[in-house]
Amino acid sequence: QVQLVESGGGLVQAGGSLRLSCAPSGSTFLFNTMGWFRQAPGNQRELVAISRGSSTNYADSVKGRFTISRDNAKNAVYLQMNSLKPEDTAVYYCYAKRMGSGFEYWGQGTQVTVSS
Repeated sequence: QVQLVESGGGLVQAGGSLRLSCAPSGSTFLFNTMGWFRQAPGNQRELVAISRGSSTNYADSVKGRFTISRDNAKNAVYLQMNSLKPEDTAVYYCYAKRMGSGFEYWGQGTQVTVSS
């Protein structure tokens, strides 16, 4: 069974940086789309950044501060988060869409807390 395993969340002061990582365990499937979503208390889950083939898209709120990258050899996706703000506080979820079947997978979520 495929599981997306995330790491890298934590507590950081405003203006600081964190790097999230996500890679699948128990899978040799290829993912054509990988990305990150987040959900703050009382809010809906929202897109943060997504990578489809050679293209990337970002939420307006993180443009210029966050960078998504992939390691195709490891089937991994990363999110470098710089200049963090308290409003970035949320549970961040890794997302992947399998090439061919289109099955979608989610990670268990990792907490990011930015203190002011």
